[in-house]
Amino acid sequence: MSNKVVVIFSGGMDSFTVLNRALKDGKEVYALTFDYGQKHVKEIACASKVCQQLGVAHKVIDISAINQLLAGSSLTDDIEIPEGHYEAESMKSTVVPNRNMILLSLAVGYAVSVKASQVYYGAHSGDHAIYPDCRPEFVMKMNDVCKIANYEAVEIFSPYLTNNKSDILTDGLKMGLSYENTWTCYNGREKACGKCGACQERLEAFADNNVTDPLAYE
Repeated sequence: MSNKVVVIFSGGMDSFTVLNRALKDGKEVYALTFDYGQKHVKEIACASKVCQQLGVAHKVIDISAINQLLAGSSLTDDIEIPEGHYEAESMKSTVVPNRNMILLSLAVGYAVSVKASQVYYGAHSGDHAIYPDCRPEFVMKMNDVCKIANYEAVEIFSPYLTNNKSDILTDGLKMGLSYENTWTCYNGREKACGKCGACQERLEAFADNNVTDPLAYE
């Protein structure tokens, strides 16, 4: 198996931990960040900064044109970002239709081109109720397809698929990671809002680990 892997790296705390997990696993990492027209574009700047600091090969790919087809998400459309706890009903508006299938397909194509054997992907159990394309059954089916879609088999690897955000942060802290250069808030303002579901879940993860989030909040 090739030691090269592609990491889908949004710039958020989950994918930041996944990226560092791949490095700790001794992998040669090719980080891939997608600009799909998200309001929280600040996460892309965080991703670029982290990759520069770590000396990781990094590509930022603009696929925002696909939003002509993928309407109806508060992350990309003129729809208000929901506030409150990270729960299925309040967060359904943040679903971008078919997003992860598209991103994984592009990442697998990139993996084939650089002769990487795996795509690291940050799905976790906290997203299972809200996002169908983060659930184990989706990841397993995509994995099956990606092993036969090309002459070269590529594995979809989700190291935290059965863990929640608090567990992910625990592993990151064990690796000695600092999270000041990550971005989670779904609002694209200067400071994190602290009110959207993504912020709420992040703050809960830090509280569960008895550490202070280094981000500034409104």
